[in-house]
Amino acid sequence: MDSIGLIGFGGIGRAVLNTLTDELTAEPVLSGILVRAITQPSAKLPFVTDITDLLGRHPRVVVECAGHEAVHMYGEKVLCGGADLLIISTGALADSGLLASLRTAARRAGSRVIIPAGAVGGMDALCAARLAGLNSVKYRARKPPRAWMGSSVSDKMDLSQLKEPRVIYRGTAREAALAYPKNSNVAATIALAGLGFDATEVELIADPTVSGNIHELDVKAESGDFSVSLAGKPSASNPRTSMLTAYSVVRTLLNLDEAVVV
Repeated sequence: MDSIGLIGFGGIGRAVLNTLTDELTAEPVLSGILVRAITQPSAKLPFVTDITDLLGRHPRVVVECAGHEAVHMYGEKVLCGGADLLIISTGALADSGLLASLRTAARRAGSRVIIPAGAVGGMDALCAARLAGLNSVKYRARKPPRAWMGSSVSDKMDLSQLKEPRVIYRGTAREAALAYPKNSNVAATIALAGLGFDATEVELIADPTVSGNIHELDVKAESGDFSVSLAGKPSASNPRTSMLTAYSVVRTLLNLDEAVVV
């Protein structure tokens, strides 16, 4: 496998590296891991604190694992440097100006923005159905109240006292991604795969009756209608994120070198 760069080394970044190491017969080649500060120097892990340093090591693909701000700060630089950019924090692309600049940078440099399926299923069917014609795409996220702690809804209600499910947002994928940046990356991925940010309907629910993150997708298309429901276990390091996210990233990376891709 060609060299990989990481932006961020929190729960998802660590899970990606550990899983990738388990899946490969040899150690993955790491160009560098971009962090804000090197608190624990490592002889094994190539930490850097500057994007120029990371790109100077010529990674084939850079995986963003650090949030919306990182996509804004480093996305265009990565693409202009000739590396592909795999984005986890897809909600950042609700900013139409950012999405346009990344698309332009990728085309000029011959690089790519890669969006993994992440925590939700059915992305292959959604992308295929779009070619036939989509009539409606609706996404519903049910997460336990603790997953919404720290978001803007915390100022409106006492999440710790919820006894029954409460809809905290209903609207478009664009508004959801901008209002709930740490909880709406799935909504953004669905929007990118389907009808776009302004035509994708989203409902976000704080639900004390569930322990995991439940993603529900309903699609009506000319090729046929379908629904997908996935009850994902939350990441041990971040209840807002499903465990499946890191595995989806690793699958995408492995497919870059596979002779047979599914």
